[in-house]
Amino acid sequence: MNKILIANGNVVLFEEQQDFTLKTVIKNLDILIIDNKIVKIEKNILEKDAKLINATDKIVMPGLINMHSHIAMSIFRELTDGCTLDEWLNEQIWPKEDKITPNDVYYTSMLSLIEACKTGTTLLNDQYFFTESTIKATHELPLRYVVSRCLTGTNSPSNKRIDEMLELYNNKNEDIDTNIYSILSLHGLYTTDKEYLKLVSKLCHEYNLSLHMHFCENEKETKDIKKMYKVKYPTEVLEKYFQDINLILAHCVKLDDQDLSTLRGLRANVVYNPLSNLRLGCGIADIKKMQKKHINVCLGTDGQGSGSNLDMFETMNFASLVQKGFKEDPTILDASTIIQMATINGAKALKLDNKIGSIEVGKLADIIIIDTSNITLKPMNNLLSNIVYNIKGRDVTHTIVNGKILMEDKKITASIDENMIIEKCNDIIKKISN
Repeated sequence: MNKILIANGNVVLFEEQQDFTLKTVIKNLDILIIDNKIVKIEKNILEKDAKLINATDKIVMPGLINMHSHIAMSIFRELTDGCTLDEWLNEQIWPKEDKITPNDVYYTSMLSLIEACKTGTTLLNDQYFFTESTIKATHELPLRYVVSRCLTGTNSPSNKRIDEMLELYNNKNEDIDTNIYSILSLHGLYTTDKEYLKLVSKLCHEYNLSLHMHFCENEKETKDIKKMYKVKYPTEVLEKYFQDINLILAHCVKLDDQDLSTLRGLRANVVYNPLSNLRLGCGIADIKKMQKKHINVCLGTDGQGSGSNLDMFETMNFASLVQKGFKEDPTILDASTIIQMATINGAKALKLDNKIGSIEVGKLADIIIIDTSNITLKPMNNLLSNIVYNIKGRDVTHTIVNGKILMEDKKITASIDENMIIEKCNDIIKKISN
């Protein structure tokens, strides 16, 4: 039996209000973890034989949930600047991805997993290819990994991507308790056709899978969807092909009021990726309008090629500040709301909020601990505000996933040669850039 006692921490909790909304609060408490679950949250817990983590003056919060990432794209960090989304994909990324091997994906995935672990992310919702290589990497550094083979193309009997997706799903013994969880991924409506969408819809229903996809990331994509499918609103396509499917839609920058009403009717989830959207000049998603429609909004970093890094604290900061400036309203997306978007809202999008996303008795122990000694946090007037506006990923000291300490005192506990992985990734980007 494995026991961990986190003592005397400033613990971030979510309290349900009378209107069923959540309020983020911080209380000085101990947390007892036995095996992979939280079993006690109280003051002054005494537990024999438990590993003690002294969290005095530190923040203890749910692990961050990155709801839109491309884990193996670490090597594309700062590869380009000043590209539109179309230029970035067609001229820079896709030609290089054609040269990537499964072995390359293992090393590039390892680099991202280390980065995520060191910056407080405990779950990554991925969308890529050669997924078996990323699974191999997660066996060595077991962050929660939402696996899906990204689908794109046309409905053809020899569609290799569909075959790979089915093989991945059918041959994998998965369970959220063992860190791996499957959904289905579609690159986007503009890189598919109607028959392909029918097939994807059929697969979602047959295997009871959620669907993760890019949606209306910029003006060109939105216009392309309208033209390809002969619709007035892009959400008409979702309504036609993906009824009764749990939709996780990344970006949603270019949507009008009718689109948002349709998303609400579909009970779709939106992943806001502020840094990537700004970097590629896509625009700013109107999160205030989404919230008024009671759409569940969570946060993502996108891949490092457009989002620069996997630091979800930086994403929280930008997510709040950009919206306040965009709407000229300092009251929207307060610290409490942003923290929920980075944690429990992601769990809700995956239909896993009964297991992860918050610190509660009975839930799986996905917890991070944050050092507050940095001068940029002094004086500590408001812990919640500091989490969103001042804390960085580098302030995380411990990352616990499924009751296992993956990082302790800022050091990865697994036997991983980080320098070797960095060298391998440097070699890979040189190889595919020639």
